[in-house]
Amino acid sequence: MSRAAAPYGPNPWQQRHWDARAAANFVCGGMGSGLIVAAALAGAFGPALAAPMGVGVALIALGLASVFAELGRPLRAANVVINPRTSWMSREALAAPLLIACALAAAAGYASLAYIAAALALVFVYCQGRMVQASRGIPAWRDPWVPVLFVASGLAEGFGLWHAVAAFTGARAAWLAAALGVLLVVRIVLYRGYRRQLGKALHRDAAAALDRSGRILLWAGTLVPLALLASAAVLPGAPWLAAAAGLLAAATGAGFKATLVLRAGHTQGFALPHLPVRGVAS
Repeated sequence: MSRAAAPYGPNPWQQRHWDARAAANFVCGGMGSGLIVAAALAGAFGPALAAPMGVGVALIALGLASVFAELGRPLRAANVVINPRTSWMSREALAAPLLIACALAAAAGYASLAYIAAALALVFVYCQGRMVQASRGIPAWRDPWVPVLFVASGLAEGFGLWHAVAAFTGARAAWLAAALGVLLVVRIVLYRGYRRQLGKALHRDAAAALDRSGRILLWAGTLVPLALLASAAVLPGAPWLAAAAGLLAAATGAGFKATLVLRAGHTQGFALPHLPVRGVAS
């Protein structure tokens, strides 16, 4: 590789280890986990429970398949589970099969397992947030706000998708619309706190990408969905309003996480505050 093309050096550079396939795991995994939580809390039975549980499992499986496709040696994928004491990736990998099994069982008619699936879904999405935070060399990822922001965004996305699925199944749980509104507000408040905490520590390209995503999250991901949810409360015969709000909540949350992984993943570069000089005592 030529010197001009080399990504490493004293200045910050965009990480290249996690690509769109890794981002797909965080996007689909968080969204699917939130949908499973919403489905469990909706208290529905039959197709009204099976449909969102099935979609949630499909999203999580798609995300995991994306990570599997990213591996340079897929046959060694089983090694990811060998270090659960210190690795959040191992914990995610161990939680995933239990989550999928409980969610599928709930969809098959064992509704009492839906709550266990919801608890495992929260564990799963939290592990994802901690995986990102564990990258200490990337300022936008290592911030302590990241795990709770991942959980809040995953729940907002999943509760939003629940309304989209419910528009087809006919499921009704009016309080979930209010819960979605609260989650949208919580998500944008957490994002603003996260961005304020980062301050000027980011590379200019990472800061620009996050700020652009933050504006989309505010307008298309918070204010417009809140207006649609308010309209749906006034017009209960128009479930498409809540569905549209939910799809916007899910799409903007997915866009934020994709931006965080793919465009804001700049390292901090090398910091050498004190350079040793030969012949001079340090």
